[in-house]
Amino acid sequence: MADLKKHYRTCNLCEAMCGIEITYEGTEIKSIKGDPKDPLSEGHICPKAVALQDIYHDPDRLKTPIKKSENGKWEPISWEAAFQEIGTKIRSIQQEFGKNAVGSYLGNPNAHNFGNGVFLPLYLRALGTYNRYSSASADQLPHHVASNFMFGHGMIVPIPDIDRTDFMIIIGGNPMVSNGSMMTAPNVSKRLKRIQQRGGKIVVVDPRRTETARKADEHIFIRPERDALLLLGLIKTIQSKGLVNLRHLESDLIGFEKLEEITKDFSVKEIAPIVGISVGKIEDLAIRFANAPSAVCYSRMGASTQTFGGLCQWLTNVLNIITGNFDRAGGAMFTQPAFDLLKITNKKGKKDSYGRFRSRVRNLPYYNSEFPVATLADEILTEGEGQIKAMICIAGNPVLSSPNGERLAEAFDELDFMVSVDIYLNETSRHADIILPAATGLEIPHYDIFFNALSVKNTVKYSTPLFGKKENQKYDWEIVRKLISVITDQPESEMTPEQFLDSMLQTGIYADKGLSLKMLKENPHGIDLGALQPCLISRLQTNDDKIQLAPQLFVDDLERLKSTFFSGKKSENEFPFQMIGRRLLRSHNTWMHNAYRLVKGRNECTLILNPKDAEALQIQNGETVKVTSKVGSIEIETQVSDEIMEGVVSIPQGWGHGRKGVKMKIAQEHAGISINDLTDHERIDELTGNAAFNGVGVRVESII
Repeated sequence: MADLKKHYRTCNLCEAMCGIEITYEGTEIKSIKGDPKDPLSEGHICPKAVALQDIYHDPDRLKTPIKKSENGKWEPISWEAAFQEIGTKIRSIQQEFGKNAVGSYLGNPNAHNFGNGVFLPLYLRALGTYNRYSSASADQLPHHVASNFMFGHGMIVPIPDIDRTDFMIIIGGNPMVSNGSMMTAPNVSKRLKRIQQRGGKIVVVDPRRTETARKADEHIFIRPERDALLLLGLIKTIQSKGLVNLRHLESDLIGFEKLEEITKDFSVKEIAPIVGISVGKIEDLAIRFANAPSAVCYSRMGASTQTFGGLCQWLTNVLNIITGNFDRAGGAMFTQPAFDLLKITNKKGKKDSYGRFRSRVRNLPYYNSEFPVATLADEILTEGEGQIKAMICIAGNPVLSSPNGERLAEAFDELDFMVSVDIYLNETSRHADIILPAATGLEIPHYDIFFNALSVKNTVKYSTPLFGKKENQKYDWEIVRKLISVITDQPESEMTPEQFLDSMLQTGIYADKGLSLKMLKENPHGIDLGALQPCLISRLQTNDDKIQLAPQLFVDDLERLKSTFFSGKKSENEFPFQMIGRRLLRSHNTWMHNAYRLVKGRNECTLILNPKDAEALQIQNGETVKVTSKVGSIEIETQVSDEIMEGVVSIPQGWGHGRKGVKMKIAQEHAGISINDLTDHERIDELTGNAAFNGVGVRVESII
């Protein structure tokens, strides 16, 4: 026992940034617990953190590069030979077909990776293609587009001040499971309980009575994809009841008169039957929200990954602004991170990237220097000038995480060349010619560049590696830095992420506190920089330094909303159910299903079906059914529950492992079903390009 040691770090498996305490002896981990001294997570830990040791010891994890031979078998290849072949092939394809013939996909794990956060912008610049794609357009693009047009920068994202609010509306979010997606808030259960303990209220609006809804004071069912209409109904009520209060922002915004003109076209009486919520309930919710001492509306996945995601995030901001709950304690606030992304991505006075290009096949908008992932397969499969001939996929599994994954798998098979940077031979990387695996998890240093910018509290923390990487392993950033070199045929940079981080800390907003990498290493639990403070006006990057309350882009999109719901057209009966996704506590996207302790037990990859719908279809709980959409069909176990509203079904995201060519043992045993064998790549939010996973029409049939 004398050799037992403790290591403190941030768990980087999801956006919660929980501090953990690891007790270990040699390379054997004895325990992983929450770190009670972490100023953000305060000792909280979720089940996923224990999987860090499983990933480290996983025999399926790749540790050296492999190459697909002509007979389709995988063989080891040296780093030197791998990089040489990649450089030669990529340069050759770009010379023959142009820069845009090479596409790039960046997966969600990159947002949790310190080194890649520093080097990926340099990599994209070196690759020189506009055919860039990422998980952002399968998740959060509506948030960034709304921020871009309202505040001048996509990373000026409002964060619910959950620790001080008195009234919280949660639309399409389940932070009890996510720990606050686009709102980094570890131990949400405790934070929500504190709202109630101080006399506040929590209302959840969702087609499913989620884990969060069960803890809330009130749950309101809403029909999928109607959230923008509900938000308009709340805004309309606040205007008509004379409850608008702009507080300190009155002289710092423009477009209020336009907003009043817009809402004349909508009435709560018309909205109520469409959303499935009574006029009285809509008006009561609006009045309670406006009259609360402080309040905040938080709209997330259900409101983002739908055909009106952009409108939802814009209107959520509008609701918070017109009730005086913006840039104010207890409302929607803004972080002031020690590593400030705005400092290195300042956009003021620069031409915006939105719409700079349109995708070649479907004419979809370019934003944040990328196209929507929903059209990636189109750009590979459609011949002509600009067709993607090669792909570099870094830390992503879009075959399982993007719409109509089977079609994307078919597209990857048509490529002339493909590279995956991944620690597993998975459903996407199996299509590659070369796989480059990186050191990961406990072997890497960590500083959270992105989620400190989305946190409910300003903190700062650096984690040293627990275990050293093996001699023949490389960090992600070393791989990316080398890719830059071989793609450009230029000498490799000697810069390290730590050097860049230290510079940012010492010249940032907290420079007067003496922040430096050295200081962070001396404080392994992290440093508390305080609660969120009013700061929006100083961080605005709009050209006129004003909040744009009613950007024309969003105003114009209201016509699409009207024509969809007020045209009088009846929906088709071929697919009578609307399908929504859901997140599971022990999963995060497609990552975690090769850790046995996280997938053991009862099957969680089920179709949730309302009892009345089950009775009408003569389907029993636990029965395997066939679910069919426009693009495909699956067979899945049914879970009959009144937690889902009638006419709606739910399948969790991120499953569907163990397909042909994948050799991850545990993942195959706990494969589950991919919801993205049903989602339609043609269903997007036309405003932002984000994939519309929620609201997909499906048919459910017994197969007995």
